Amino acid sequence: MEAAEELFCRRGFKDTSVREIAAAAGCNVAAINYYFGGKEKLYVAVWGRWLEQMREARIDAIRRVMSGDGQRSLETLLESYARTFVEPLAAEERLHQRQGCSRFVELMVREMVDPHLPTDMFVREMVSPVMVVLSEAVETLCPWLEPSVVPHVILSVVGQLVHAIAVRQMFGRCDDCDVPRLDLEQMVQHIVRFSAAGIRGYANGERK
Repeated sequence: MEAAEELFCRRGFKDTSVREIAAAAGCNVAAINYYFGGKEKLYVAVWGRWLEQMREARIDAIRRVMSGDGQRSLETLLESYARTFVEPLAAEERLHQRQGCSRFVELMVREMVDPHLPTDMFVREMVSPVMVVLSEAVETLCPWLEPSVVPHVILSVVGQLVHAIAVRQMFGRCDDCDVPRLDLEQMVQHIVRFSAAGIRGYANGERK
């Protein structure tokens, strides 16, 4: 799986062959077909490992905030969620000791551009379970929000995080370009502050 993940990130799904994966992993093609049932299912297994890790990390982060005594706030919830969102990128940068080297982000960007996963995999394995827990937390901390607005609020936060990570990855490849080097910590703090202000704007608007 490690060899397949590295090749899928570097070359993409279509341009990576089972033989190349087997050679990189030091095994034979028959072993890949036996254990995974082919390249497509191996790709799904690589993604499944990432999705499980991210799902559990995000749900645990939300529950820790909501179970804390006197520490529950909208900002704390958003910051905890945002940190778990960017942690895969931060962890790989620490591992590789250089900016912009993230297998997960490379994998994500390639999948967004040229999808090969089952259409419902993201929703079933991560988006839906996290959305349920996060929606309950947002409704508890923001009683002024109509329930129908909560999914919009959450997707707005997610959209900012996804876009910021993708842009940061793109900027990291432009050594000669005059573009900002986006710091993960500053990104998280900005998104938390910006989003919290927007969410509280609903309360102000309703009073008017």
